[in-house]
Amino acid sequence: MRFFLLSASALALVACGGPKPAAPVETPVDAAPAAVAPAEPEVKYAPAGTYKLDKTHAFLTWRVSHMGLSKYTARFTDFDATINYDPANPAASTVSATINPASVETDYAGDYKAGHADTGFASWDEQLSKDPKWFNTVAHPKITFTSTGVSKLTGSTGTITGDLTFLSVTKPVTLDVTYNGTLAKPWMNNLNAVGFSAKTVLKRSDFGMGNGIPMLGDEVEVIIEAEFDEVKS
Repeated sequence: MRFFLLSASALALVACGGPKPAAPVETPVDAAPAAVAPAEPEVKYAPAGTYKLDKTHAFLTWRVSHMGLSKYTARFTDFDATINYDPANPAASTVSATINPASVETDYAGDYKAGHADTGFASWDEQLSKDPKWFNTVAHPKITFTSTGVSKLTGSTGTITGDLTFLSVTKPVTLDVTYNGTLAKPWMNNLNAVGFSAKTVLKRSDFGMGNGIPMLGDEVEVIIEAEFDEVKS
């Protein structure tokens, strides 16, 4: 829809046979206002310092495609991590973590040994842990992660890049991280705590575990939910 503004004087000139008025000026009156980006909510950061993993509130889950029918899901129950945290200078923050792969839990239902007597393992968790085709924990008893860089994207999101060592092979990985908030725990003398969520996707074949591909997916989704308590000096 277009609107034209014609001045009263121009109308008078036309009526009197005078010179033709100048071309009318288009004035759009229904133009949409410029979009305004919503303001990012204010984020309350924990004080800078060293924080240790609160193991009673930490979860490390991984998922892999199972024949394209589902995401086979399992977890590690024994792991630890330390962060040196500086909210004013995120690039100066560091993260280190150690995982015990022998702590893998799959919630396998039923009597595994009865149906897999030829494997020599008492349970699926034990086979996944010890079998050289899988985690091979006798030769590779730990998984480690050491950060090499931290980047802030928004007030509550960022990335952590680091070196992951799995099956004694070291490769760079990047975690997408969400800062969930902070709390001073009154029941622990106001000890500061901080929470994060993180996830990444990696290829197990990059670390030398190719068993079962393609029936079992190569890409592994890793999901972390963790709380950390401040270390008082």
